[in-house]
Amino acid sequence: MKRRQSPHTDWCARDHRCNLAEHRAPSLTIHLDGGGVAVLTRVKSASGREHADVTLSVPLADSNLAARRQLAGLLADTRTMVGRVAALARPRPRG
Repeated sequence: MKRRQSPHTDWCARDHRCNLAEHRAPSLTIHLDGGGVAVLTRVKSASGREHADVTLSVPLADSNLAARRQLAGLLADTRTMVGRVAALARPRPRG
């Protein structure tokens, strides 16, 4: 069974990053204070749904307890960030 390719979006990379019916924009890499790195990529899946792939690399403390605290904070901040981004897509009341 051969899959039908979907047309490229105006923002996709139009190269090896697009495979089958998925399209990916060129990634944006940001070097963060403290040695971390964030990579953000806009993606349109085969179903047509768009999403952001976000990869974070964050240096952790040498101490297991401190590293676990860092991870807990990272998870809490990630939940907050995803909630804020999702809220931007909701329609605003007119008034």
